[in-house]
Amino acid sequence: MELNFKEIFTAFMVLFAVIDIVGNIPIVIDLRKKAGHIQSEKASIVAGVILIVFLFVGKSILNLIGIDVNSFAVAGAFILFFIALEMILGITLYKQEEHDSKTTAVFPLAFPLIAGPGSLTTLLSLRAEFRTENIIVALIINVIIIFIVLKTSSKIERLIGQNGINIIRKVFGVVLLAIAVKLFTHNIKALFDVV
Repeated sequence: MELNFKEIFTAFMVLFAVIDIVGNIPIVIDLRKKAGHIQSEKASIVAGVILIVFLFVGKSILNLIGIDVNSFAVAGAFILFFIALEMILGITLYKQEEHDSKTTAVFPLAFPLIAGPGSLTTLLSLRAEFRTENIIVALIINVIIIFIVLKTSSKIERLIGQNGINIIRKVFGVVLLAIAVKLFTHNIKALFDVV
C-alpha cells in the first residue's frame, strides 16, 4: 500500500469537480422541499458504495464487453467536457427525470446526482493513471464532504448565496474542462501507441 498525497489530492479535486456537490445545492434544496426530508447518511453511503464497487468491477465489466480502459477514458473525457460546459455556460444538456419522494436518498441523490455517469467514468479514467488506494482515499474524503454538504445545504446556501454557488460552479467548470482535455490527450496518445 503506497499512499501518494499528490495523487490523492488530484483524484480528490477531479472527483469533487465532477460530483459538484456544492453546485448541486440548489437541486438538493429543491429535493428537500419536495420530499420534506433528505436522508444524508443513506445518500452518502449508497453513493460511496456504488463508486467503490464500480472502481473495482468497472474494468471487468468493460473487458467483458471488449472495451479497454483508454477508450473508456477518452469517452469519459467527452462526458467531462460536456459537464464542464454545463457548469461554465449555465446550460442543461441532459434532462433529469422526475423523482418519487420516498426514494429521494437513493434516486436521484445517490444515483445519478452523486454517483452519476460523469463520476463513474472519471473513476475508471483515474484508475488508468493513479493507484487504486489513492483513488479510494480521495473517494472517502469526497463522501465525507458530500455528507456534510447534504446535512448543511440550506445553511451553505444562505451563507454563500446563489451568486456564490454560481461562481463556484464556473470555477470548477474551468478546472474540469482542463482535466477533460488532459484526460483526452493522455489516453488518445496511449490508444495510438497501442495501434
